[in-house]
Amino acid sequence: MPAAFLTRKDYDEVIELNKIYNEDCLEGMKRIQDGFVDLTVTSPPYDNLRTYNGNIAQWSFAKFQGIAKELYRVTADGGVVVWIVADATIKGSETGTSFRQALFFMDCGFNLHDTMIYAKNSYMPLTHNRYEQQFEYMFVFSKGKPKTFNPIEIKSQTAGTKRNRGGSKAKEMSYAERLRNEKTTVNEYKQAPNIFWYDVGKNDKSIHNAPFPEQLAHDHIISWSNPGDIVFDPFIGSGTTAKMAYLNGRNYCGIDISEEYCEIARKRVEQAQMAGLRAD
Repeated sequence: MPAAFLTRKDYDEVIELNKIYNEDCLEGMKRIQDGFVDLTVTSPPYDNLRTYNGNIAQWSFAKFQGIAKELYRVTADGGVVVWIVADATIKGSETGTSFRQALFFMDCGFNLHDTMIYAKNSYMPLTHNRYEQQFEYMFVFSKGKPKTFNPIEIKSQTAGTKRNRGGSKAKEMSYAERLRNEKTTVNEYKQAPNIFWYDVGKNDKSIHNAPFPEQLAHDHIISWSNPGDIVFDPFIGSGTTAKMAYLNGRNYCGIDISEEYCEIARKRVEQAQMAGLRAD
């Protein structure tokens, strides 16, 4: 079934799955049922750093508060919101917007489950009297205890080596203690830490001025949801979240105020469908 992109005249009374809606996200979320969404992966237009059709996206803290409250309402018990943000530097001082937002999410009732880091393998050098900015925050909020956690694994740098298990003590040991003290082989893979590294130079800024890597969306979708779950992005942009949700066997829904970006997102999902790479 081709990806659907809906303009205002086509709106459903209730937002449906596997569709992308061109409207203000706060208005669109009012049509989402309570507890409908299992996972949200999104990056908002923080600190007025994005432009839409040549105009700076106005992003007030009051607008953010309304969106955070709606996200809490539409998130299922045990569901997760991954909120990817950074801070602008204005007149020599970082705004601290990301921390204000994180605290407000907690005021809404979310748990701050993890403060993860989106680290960039390449970045634009600056000329300011400060270290280069090489990361963004990935705040992981949960509505209660996360119902799903499928940890990403990475290859261990010490795979195949031997290490003692339980330490060694200069005393007579029982058989059980000797077993604990035997050397064991380090597993080839281990659970990833909460700093994720990505090659940002591979992003296609011709389709969006602030895309996050497809692998980033993939990693969070795998981590915090299961096949068949509902993945939402209220700032769908060029459709990275929708595309990766589809490819990983999840349902998606998205909203964006830009008709141009909605059309790009629809085409990207449609191309993924035509490629037949969905993991069902």
